[in-house]
Amino acid sequence: MKIRTNALAGIALAAAAALGLTACGGSTTPAATGTSSASASDAGSGGITVYNAQHESLTKEWIEAFTAETGIKVTMRQGSDTELSNQIIQEGAASPADVFLTENSPAMTQVETAGLFADVDKATIEQVPAEYRPSTGKWTGIAARSTVLVYDKAKLTEDQLPKSMLDLANPEWKGKWAASPSGADFQAIVSALLELKGEAATEEWLNGMKENFKAYKGNSTAMKAVNAGEVDAALIYHYYYYGDQVKTGENSKNVTPYYFKNQDPGAFVSVSGGGVLKTSKNAEDAQAFLKFVTGKKGQEVLKNGTSFEYAIASDVPANDKLVPLVELQAPTVDAAKLNSEKVTELMTKAGLL
Repeated sequence: MKIRTNALAGIALAAAAALGLTACGGSTTPAATGTSSASASDAGSGGITVYNAQHESLTKEWIEAFTAETGIKVTMRQGSDTELSNQIIQEGAASPADVFLTENSPAMTQVETAGLFADVDKATIEQVPAEYRPSTGKWTGIAARSTVLVYDKAKLTEDQLPKSMLDLANPEWKGKWAASPSGADFQAIVSALLELKGEAATEEWLNGMKENFKAYKGNSTAMKAVNAGEVDAALIYHYYYYGDQVKTGENSKNVTPYYFKNQDPGAFVSVSGGGVLKTSKNAEDAQAFLKFVTGKKGQEVLKNGTSFEYAIASDVPANDKLVPLVELQAPTVDAAKLNSEKVTELMTKAGLL
């Protein structure tokens, strides 16, 4: 690793305007955000460029802490999972990206399948438990989020909730639940269902979903609809609830999260990924960044911050407000096998996209 003495000199973060779809239902166009007067052209002279589909504020925290410790400049280019994975593939050998971070695994698998990731350094791999990284070692988990069903406490009691996510396709749930099918978050959940139960069962469930659910754009919007009494429940990720609770709670005061557990497809824990591009001109610094994010200091950003995503590496426990990962009873899913292309095909066939 290259250590520089001017670690904190002139650190400044400049946020860029946002356009286009993100996994969380917001919008961004791939736009550069830099540190220490870094720009995309600086990457070749010692800094690194991170293509970031994770939450912008979370990755900024990682970057600030990493630069403070190492002096390595970082330029961040913000976008959504699929948007940036497609861009990396289109750019190929000409991509300025050194590191790619996502919210969900399928976009990582897409880039891996295109043969564009370098192997992750062994020391980094060893910081992350096997269940939170792909079997291939071409990228690694950096954080995680759990699938939950948030429900209206005034309308439903826990004994009325579905025992399995698959039950949401049954006739008794018609018109009672919501989701945001266009987002990468939900498509990752379907990817896990496909891996766990196969194509026929996934297609059947998607057809039942089409009949039963109400579509909203974005998980926050779906949860807000439950809170407002528009619908009884919504299938989302856990951190939307906890993030709202720590702020005003105005969009979650009437709801509570329900965890399916029992290795159910609805207990899927989605792994956020990080990888180093084969074409990185600063591979040593890029690998150092990934090692930092999965190391103790990087994972403590998750534990102590307000993203409410799960810390998964370096034995750092989750934020105290969260249900511990070990209690979620998540199914075992190899993140390397999540198939976004097949999911898009099946969801389109079912009329969900």
